Amino acid sequence: MGFFKIFSGEKKVHLDKGLEKTKSSLFSKISKAVVGKSKVDDEVLDNLEEVLVSSDVGVETTLRIIERIQQRAARDKFLGTGELNQLLKEEIAALLQENNNEELPGFVLPEGKKPFIIMVVGVNGVGKTTTIGKLAYQFKQNGKSVLLGAADTFRAAAVDQLTIWAERVGVPIVSHGMGTDPASVAFDTVNRAISSQTDVVIIDTAGRLHNKINLMNELSKIRKVIQKLVPDGPDEVLLILDASTGQNAFEQARQFTAATEVNALALTKLDGTAKGGVVIGISDQFKVPVKYIGIGEKMEDLQVFNRVEFVESLFTDQP
Repeated sequence: MGFFKIFSGEKKVHLDKGLEKTKSSLFSKISKAVVGKSKVDDEVLDNLEEVLVSSDVGVETTLRIIERIQQRAARDKFLGTGELNQLLKEEIAALLQENNNEELPGFVLPEGKKPFIIMVVGVNGVGKTTTIGKLAYQFKQNGKSVLLGAADTFRAAAVDQLTIWAERVGVPIVSHGMGTDPASVAFDTVNRAISSQTDVVIIDTAGRLHNKINLMNELSKIRKVIQKLVPDGPDEVLLILDASTGQNAFEQARQFTAATEVNALALTKLDGTAKGGVVIGISDQFKVPVKYIGIGEKMEDLQVFNRVEFVESLFTDQP
């Protein structure tokens, strides 16, 4: 199996910088939550609960974290507030590990399987097209051949933007233009990939149709035409979420996990928000592994998500 490298020193620096706003906000709130306190008591836990909810971790996940810390406090008898950051780091990392039992970094391409098909879903404006372009770039950098499919045919801008990214990265694209049948685009893309022995296919899909039923039907139709050619396809259904939208990202996750079989997440725009806690909550509540995070505009700023590095960065080296 081949996969992307997890972290280099340079990537760790980029991650720290990308999470600066979230870290600054979180540390500031935690400091206020424990001011004047020497030990973790009920009042500190109540304050901490408010901090995590306001950081867009989500109510359910916050309660799970608080319960874990209460258990640690009861077991250790005396738990000082100075240990709180370390404790949060340990418990959140453990929570993410339990929810995502696969520790494989990013997308793994099985040996001998061509094409590896990624179907990308998500609402308009979350960075879907940009993420596809960056993914294509990373696969190409790792020596893989890539073919894009412009199956979001309901917006002219979507087709045009994906075409620009294909040219920028230097990979081919299958496009029938705006207003054409998305399933037909998906079929032709996969068919071409099979005949050309392409390693990776990335298919864009519509972000929003007239209603949820239309969206579910369209995504289902695309999946079915892919399966006519590759019975076990697509290999990954990647949901793109904008971390800066906070609780709206939770609602989008609910909509799309109901509409199709999402099995991977990418959270974008973490560098521009203090709502990075949404990564923790969404990963916990939907039991779908976060595969990538976007922490900047550069090609390299789409990073493979590594829970240990993410939590370590979030709770250390206060900016």
